[in-house]
Amino acid sequence: MGKKFALNIFYNLAIILSILGIVWCYNNHKPLPGGFLVGVAACLVYFKYQLMKDLRKNFKEKDQK
Repeated sequence: MGKKFALNIFYNLAIILSILGIVWCYNNHKPLPGGFLVGVAACLVYFKYQLMKDLRKNFKEKDQK
């Protein structure tokens, strides 16, 4: 369970850094790295969503026992 919380923290930090990178790319007129960072941020949001679903399922199973 501790690994999942650490992974959640990593995802949060990576999403924040991706957003900051997107803003930097936009301000410096760099569309190619900006597009890459948009894709990275989208993947990280998807993985975070899957992790949250898994954590909720684990908590519900623990409560039923």
